[in-house]
Amino acid sequence: MKNQAKRRFSTWDPWLLVPFLSLCVLGVVMVYSASAVVRYQSESGPFSYLRKQAIFAVLGLLVFMFVSSVDIKMFRSPGLLKYFAMAMFLSLIGVKLFGASINGAQGWINIGGVFSIQPAEVCKLFLILYLASLFTDYREHPKSYSKYAYAFPMTVAAVLIVLIVIQPDLGGAAINSAIVLILFLSAKTKWKGGVTVLVSVFLGVVFGMPFVSELAVKYIHGYKAARFVGYLNPFGSTSGAGSQLVNSYYAISNGGLFGKGLGNSIQKMGYLPEPNTDFILAVIAEELGLITVILILLGLGIIVCRTIQIGARATNQYDTLICYGVATFILVEASFNIGAVCGLLPITGVTLPFISYGGSSMLVLCFALGLVFNVSRRQRARRSAQQSQVKEGVLNANA
Repeated sequence: MKNQAKRRFSTWDPWLLVPFLSLCVLGVVMVYSASAVVRYQSESGPFSYLRKQAIFAVLGLLVFMFVSSVDIKMFRSPGLLKYFAMAMFLSLIGVKLFGASINGAQGWINIGGVFSIQPAEVCKLFLILYLASLFTDYREHPKSYSKYAYAFPMTVAAVLIVLIVIQPDLGGAAINSAIVLILFLSAKTKWKGGVTVLVSVFLGVVFGMPFVSELAVKYIHGYKAARFVGYLNPFGSTSGAGSQLVNSYYAISNGGLFGKGLGNSIQKMGYLPEPNTDFILAVIAEELGLITVILILLGLGIIVCRTIQIGARATNQYDTLICYGVATFILVEASFNIGAVCGLLPITGVTLPFISYGGSSMLVLCFALGLVFNVSRRQRARRSAQQSQVKEGVLNANA
């Protein structure tokens, strides 16, 4: 019994598990700290976001455990991917027609008034599973597909991204685009196929620019344009678009190295518009200091680097593409959020992985990291079995 438990624990990857759990716990604490004062004045009370985020974290952990322990081949099922694709198209169309509008973006589907789903978040997971499966099939059975086979999944991805853009959710569209690009490049396509795709994209941009410009004028709302103005000159528009960024600067500078103490943020008192989501890192910087922010960046960096390392060590292309897709997802999302808080990038409404408030984001991230943990667990189990065989061989040779 002890040997069985020891073998099971030996397949757990601490380089993924420890930072993942640490960030989730910190996220629950900071969501409460960032939202309690504002929520205290509402009917739901100061603990409403704390309860919800704790539930999201527990559900996310259960999803993580399930995905990391099942046979990963089940996610390659053509039937499952087909229904998943249909659900994504219907949800992204439905959210534009009937979805709830939050902060100018129509990107949420309310279910029974209890919780809401953000299809653009789920789309990241779908694209990773869908493209990894098809690209692997193309690589393993090249004679079964034409040389234009890559055009179909890339078209599916492009249509989904356009549906996200018109919500409008430019941050979500950019992250999904990055996932598609990295998976395509990582699939090791033949250079002729790559050149064909690049030329097609170039021609599409050139001839489609007038149409894209009309869409931009029609669908990119005033608040989106104001965000770019505030990004370029935040102190020139401190009473409007630039106020978010200026208050973020104040929060970071107030915190110093070690912070003002948990719960003692000033900027969360109505100055920062989204202290528990988009700007939670600014609240962390003010309350817990730059040292804690560096530790958060270190934790996210460890997860991303470890995920890439696991993908590079994988013995099949599907596992590799899954890991590279998840690493891109976490890296780009974290970069957008951190860049917006620091003024390095425009504000796009992208949350901080594992820490910001949000059910869709937490569950999708836990599912994605569960896939990586699944790959890592099988690698470690295989390595452990090989080491045991070597030890047995040495013992038999000495006997």
